[in-house]
Amino acid sequence: MAEITAALVKELREKSGAGMMDCKKALTENNGDIEAAIDWLRAKGIAKADKKSGRTAAEGLIGVASTGTKAVVVEVNSETDFVARNDAFQAIVRGIADVALTTDGSVEAVGAAIYPATGKSVTDTIKDAVATIGENMNLRRSAALEVEDGVVATYIHNAAADRLGKLGVLVALKSTGNKDALNAIGRQVAMHIAATAPLAVRAEEVDAAVAERERHVFIEQARESGKPEAIIEKMVEGRMRKFFEEVALLSQAFVINPDLTVGAAIKEAEKEVGAPIEVTGMARLLLGEGVEKEETDFAAEVAAAAKG
Repeated sequence: MAEITAALVKELREKSGAGMMDCKKALTENNGDIEAAIDWLRAKGIAKADKKSGRTAAEGLIGVASTGTKAVVVEVNSETDFVARNDAFQAIVRGIADVALTTDGSVEAVGAAIYPATGKSVTDTIKDAVATIGENMNLRRSAALEVEDGVVATYIHNAAADRLGKLGVLVALKSTGNKDALNAIGRQVAMHIAATAPLAVRAEEVDAAVAERERHVFIEQARESGKPEAIIEKMVEGRMRKFFEEVALLSQAFVINPDLTVGAAIKEAEKEVGAPIEVTGMARLLLGEGVEKEETDFAAEVAAAAKG
């Protein structure tokens, strides 16, 4: 019986993308033969796919796709960043983004859409990939923006591969002007959105519940000053104006030129575009946002797998 070392397990994991314990078992069953173990994993993978569905998938990739007047952004999660660097996983995420362009952008619609390479739904394609890649994966979020005339600019921050990364942004600009110039300012605004994470395009579009919570905090803070209610009301109104300036896209200081607000920068861009520009929507997906990740010790995992 060949010795199943940590190095051998690591090599199989790198070649197959399968989980550490699955690699250990595959090598044990095949007397340390890497190629035989890979075949064993492929043969046994489907039976194990459902068992992986309960594991936390908080890594993965954000993918974007665009046709010019429509663009989509999707988040496909995996358990480890290792799998996110896998060419097969990257191809799946890119393919899902392309499929999402044919839908309304909702997770339900994207999941039910047919993935051309497999002839199955996106959901079933992901399930099959769980079996072959060896980690839990899921389509977590998606969004689509479209304009009748104009562009939907896209931006991937710190791109890991073509159209893939950890943070993706869409911004829809309605305009009859020059599309190249429009896309240029759109990309800059998308970069700004990536950096500042605005809550809404305009102050009046900020979620009412979020604004009310802020107002309540400001009221309590102002009351601690001991000032009369009339003064407190003016203090709160001033703080709320500042709050909206900070969280609404068009009133934020433009990161590329802080002397201008985003709204003013877009107005300036109208000269080059040759027509008025209206921001009709935005979407920003940060990988794993809101997912409570399981903390794991990779070195300990390797050691445990080697020991059996």
